Amino acid sequence: MLDATLSRRLLRLIPPPARLAQPLRALPHPLLRHGTGRLIDLVLAGPLAAGALDELAGRRLGVEVTDLELRWIVAIGDRRVDVLGPDADSESTVRGSATDLLLLASRLEDADTLFFQRRLQLTGDTELGLAVRNLLDQLPWETIPLGLRIALNRGARFARAARAAYRGEVGEPTAT
Repeated sequence: MLDATLSRRLLRLIPPPARLAQPLRALPHPLLRHGTGRLIDLVLAGPLAAGALDELAGRRLGVEVTDLELRWIVAIGDRRVDVLGPDADSESTVRGSATDLLLLASRLEDADTLFFQRRLQLTGDTELGLAVRNLLDQLPWETIPLGLRIALNRGARFARAARAAYRGEVGEPTAT
């Protein structure tokens, strides 16, 4: 096992997500939308089938990954979710860094903490944003496929440790 100092040194070599923004812009938007849509389908298959999002049908929520310069609009329909391009209109937008959104998705950080630390922003129709957040908070973690839960957890821990090392912060290295 690596000692903490060596681990931090190696993590410090990982570039911040902002350096990936330009290469990601080279990817076609349909490919990014499709991948995002598949991921959302995996996570929300059960709640969609059960009608948990029916009250939000016809609504649009934007998601912006600020450091990667990525933006999606998620349109909630009748028992389905569509990912639209970055130029579509949204009623509400959630904005944060790749690391913070990954921490949120993995449930290693909660939305309130990120919001009050100003690491997560919600603009537009805040009631819609809060309704979506509440629905996602109620989503049983065990309904998300195991492989995805593991990937989210390990990815979030790695991203948090890499960010801390890059900033020169002292913290626990990840042991994944």
